[in-house]
Amino acid sequence: MQHFPCPFCGLRNEREFHFAAEAGKLRPDTTREVSADDWSSYQYDQRNEKGVTREVWLHLPCSEMFILERDSVTMEVLGTQSLRKDAE
Repeated sequence: MQHFPCPFCGLRNEREFHFAAEAGKLRPDTTREVSADDWSSYQYDQRNEKGVTREVWLHLPCSEMFILERDSVTMEVLGTQSLRKDAE
């Protein structure tokens, strides 16, 4: 079992977390018409890179989202970063 460090609650069991998205993935501009292909690509296509990745995770007990940097090959957690502006 793996443990993730929540920037708000500390080290917790992996079952308390939910993967939300790849960090840096840009949502299509919805102020204009978005094609079905562009929207589908945004929702479902994943880079799934090997090595160091940055991902957005949700910690369910505190309902906070944060960036988790980890090695997708070794599963080693390299660090976390809050997404809250007031936490900077």
